[in-house]
Amino acid sequence: MTAQPGSKKINFPPVDEQLAYLKKGAAEVIPEADLKAKLENSAKTGTPLRAYLGVDPTAPDIHLGHTVVLRKLKHFQDLGHTAIFLIGDFSAMIGDPTGQSETRPPLTREQVNANAKTYLEQVFKLLNPEKTEVRYNSEWLDKLSSYDVVRLCGHYRLARMLEREDFRSRLANNHPISVHELLYPLLTAYDAVALKSDVEIGATEQKFNLLVHRDIQREYGVPSEVALTMPILVGLDGERKMSKSLGNYVGITEAPQEMFGKLMSISDEQMWLYMELLTDRLPVEIARLRQQVSEGAAHPMEVKIGLAQEIIAGFHGGAAATRAADEFRQVFQKRGAPSDVPEKKLKAGPRPLHALLTETGLAPSRSEADRLIKQGAVEIDGVRVDDIKHEVNLTQQKEILLRAGKKKFLRLVAE
Repeated sequence: MTAQPGSKKINFPPVDEQLAYLKKGAAEVIPEADLKAKLENSAKTGTPLRAYLGVDPTAPDIHLGHTVVLRKLKHFQDLGHTAIFLIGDFSAMIGDPTGQSETRPPLTREQVNANAKTYLEQVFKLLNPEKTEVRYNSEWLDKLSSYDVVRLCGHYRLARMLEREDFRSRLANNHPISVHELLYPLLTAYDAVALKSDVEIGATEQKFNLLVHRDIQREYGVPSEVALTMPILVGLDGERKMSKSLGNYVGITEAPQEMFGKLMSISDEQMWLYMELLTDRLPVEIARLRQQVSEGAAHPMEVKIGLAQEIIAGFHGGAAATRAADEFRQVFQKRGAPSDVPEKKLKAGPRPLHALLTETGLAPSRSEADRLIKQGAVEIDGVRVDDIKHEVNLTQQKEILLRAGKKKFLRLVAE
């Protein structure tokens, strides 16, 4: 699975083109002048840069928020540079303290290895497995002696470590900090030393760690890498970081139709950020499309459909993405029903609409059923019903298509 860079000289695109592509969506390039110099030297010698992304497999699945940094690594790979995907199987057992208000519970090696397996399966939906150098930081961190660890710690000052916002906050609030957490940025810095990396990619919240990595490389006589940080992806609510715990996420292993519905729920303004961070489109192309929407030459709904289709195609293939788009148009634009509407048999006879909604599970309670009806979110055979006193008479030999909200459909058949 590991592909080492060959000795064949590579012809890279012009440096300015590379720089524009690599800066797309980036929060910071530290320092940008160094990245340009490295690209110029790479073009001159035909030698690819070594760019890496380190990921601690602390959970089995990834969502679109995780793919922002992963896609930036892909951009280096697209340009002919060496993409290194580093699995922090050693560091995951410590846990990155970034953004944490308390010490993480440690993971076992077995948990980490199981998570790493599913991570790779998902990561290679974006990266080319034949051109990706896969490494595990246990390769070198497992081999460090006590002397090596003490020497590593001697290259950094405690006062600087405590400048970290999360550490500083925990100290101010009398929350404990375990000693092993202080080691995390130093041990992961040794990854950069071992890899002799030219560029490291990380989220904005990992900026402190990346700066430590640059410092430690210098201490070990390795040229400092460039730190390229990417913004945190805002979730479907348009306000908070995409997170499974917040329920505002899109999982890359979710069904295409489910992904499509979620992506279509984002605001028109938010779709431009998603286009920048979740696609390979060039900045000039995005700017041109945005101009067309502002001038009325392109409809934002169609642009969003194209965006959702493009994102889903990257994980499920073009055919699945097209089917999801067609389904969306049928259900939400043509007001039709999906092709796989579930069917439920009920006893014939009249009953209040709100009772029918609760009986079939389309509404969890009478109050929720009344709310849906009042809001005009309930349809019978394509006709909106907003009267909470409306009665439905189920008769034999007749089907009723019932819709509640945007996505819930049920075909009722009287027994």
